[in-house]
Amino acid sequence: MQNQERNDFCSGHVAFQGAERGWSLRERSNKARTAAGGEEAIRSLNWKQGIVDKLGRFIYYWQTMSVQRRKLLYSLGLMLVAVYAGQMRAETIHTAALNRSPQVLAGFQCFYSMDYDCARVIFQRVRAEHPGDALATDYLLNDEVFEELNRLDLLDSTFYATNGFLTGNHLVQEDPKAAARIKSLASEAVNEADARLKTTPNDVDAIFARGWAKSLEATYIAMAERGFGQAFRLASQARSDCHRALEIDPDYVDAKLVVGVYEYVVGALPWAFKLLIGFIGIHGSKATGMAMLQDDAVHGAITRVDANTAIMLFLRREAKYDLAIEIAQQMSREYPHNYLFSLEIANLEKDRGLGMTAVYAYERTIADAKKPDFFHNAHLELAYFGLGEALRGQKHYPEAEAAYQAAAQDAVTSPELRQRCLVAAGMTYDLAGNHALAVHEYEQVIAIGHDSVEANKAREYLRSPYRE
Repeated sequence: MQNQERNDFCSGHVAFQGAERGWSLRERSNKARTAAGGEEAIRSLNWKQGIVDKLGRFIYYWQTMSVQRRKLLYSLGLMLVAVYAGQMRAETIHTAALNRSPQVLAGFQCFYSMDYDCARVIFQRVRAEHPGDALATDYLLNDEVFEELNRLDLLDSTFYATNGFLTGNHLVQEDPKAAARIKSLASEAVNEADARLKTTPNDVDAIFARGWAKSLEATYIAMAERGFGQAFRLASQARSDCHRALEIDPDYVDAKLVVGVYEYVVGALPWAFKLLIGFIGIHGSKATGMAMLQDDAVHGAITRVDANTAIMLFLRREAKYDLAIEIAQQMSREYPHNYLFSLEIANLEKDRGLGMTAVYAYERTIADAKKPDFFHNAHLELAYFGLGEALRGQKHYPEAEAAYQAAAQDAVTSPELRQRCLVAAGMTYDLAGNHALAVHEYEQVIAIGHDSVEANKAREYLRSPYRE
């Protein structure tokens, strides 16, 4: 036994013996006090000295423990404190009672599994049972917005990982009926919230519901219509509502989604783009936005998953891939039938530079998507495009070309993604030294739509073969 360990053992033994002597003395003292009728005093003394006994025994065992066991016990103590603190925090989170109803929770389970039809049926029933409740309308609006964005191939974060989506003409074939439903539901939710706020101006549920509705409409207009000016005005109004909700009730954590995304996005937008859409005087903070999203990602009642998704995208933009991968894996475990979370793991591994690891991840996602009823509303073209990118990065040009063609030829592939696939296929042929085949791909891109970002790339590569 080393000297330090011997000293620790001896110190602990002395403390233990001291406690034992105290116990014997207390027994003798108790007998004397009982004879004098002081039982209440005895109980008080026993309680205090019982603590001393336990402390003495703890010191004895602590000082005879190995360093490793001490560290383990210390870590366990910290974990218990963290769990307790988390439980206390959860008890202070405020949200509408409707958000915690089993029916609504079941609807969100369907929604985050990308089973939009299931979610729609549930949320329509909820809305019918709660007429005039803006939150009930928001549930349905949320489902409609993301179902349509998924149909348009606009939910792949690869498209938003850089600022390229902000400029140029992009081919999006908007469904006028879907757009009308979305805008009608948003208007109805706002009107329902306004009606409640006329009688109860500080109704935090109504304020949040109005802000959430405006933020959802802004999301659709920005992503599907590229109406950034109008979307930004709606987003500003949404941010004002949700900021007010937090002023009234700081524990209304769901409102941090809208405010957090707004703060981060405005803080990250290029100055020239703010000038372009007429919002040059507007400021935001990426750090503030991220902190709010992180709180929502842990404690949000109905926006927790959305906050995690936003954090993943922002971390990807900041090239913090390891943290983003952890979140994607966590979300995929929680919602194993969500195609986009599975796809995002592969996307992040590709961007992280884990070439063949990403290839295998894309292939697993594609294989799972081909299993009956494993994924709902899976768009394989997104995975094939990512697979092509990963393979091209590993200089597996024939395999990359096959992946791009699989994505381009899928019947549900949007025109914009088809153009991206064909441009990438042409670039791959150029890298392999076959410009004649590359020319064929570039010409197809221009034929799909001559006035687009991808068509401009195709014309450039027609003039001069692509080189890395």
